Amino acid sequence: MGLDRRVAISAHTRGATNIRVSTKDPKLTNWVEDSLGETLTFDRLPRAHHKHLKNTNMLERLNEEIKRRTRVVRIFPNAESCLRLVRALCVEIHEAWLEDNRYLNMDLLKEQRRERLRAAA
Repeated sequence: MGLDRRVAISAHTRGATNIRVSTKDPKLTNWVEDSLGETLTFDRLPRAHHKHLKNTNMLERLNEEIKRRTRVVRIFPNAESCLRLVRALCVEIHEAWLEDNRYLNMDLLKEQRRERLRAAA
């Protein structure tokens, strides 16, 4: 466990304690405590991936494409037909990304995993 991760866990624990003291909502406190692992997942990835994960460009582009395609149709007979169009668009974009682009270099992730296994052994 790296120093940054330990500092983040410590800060998260202090934050959860402060929320517990300052709020009367146990649901919020429990949620903050339970979400620690999800919050720190970002730090487990290689640093080269961080710049790609900090922005929402891919999602914004997908949303714009959905808007563009649904405007062409204008009126859908029912909600299922709209959902079919959106699903087809998502599949199309997914396949294009698999074939064309390497947005994240997965070799870095494999290398990082090997290094962690070596360090643990």
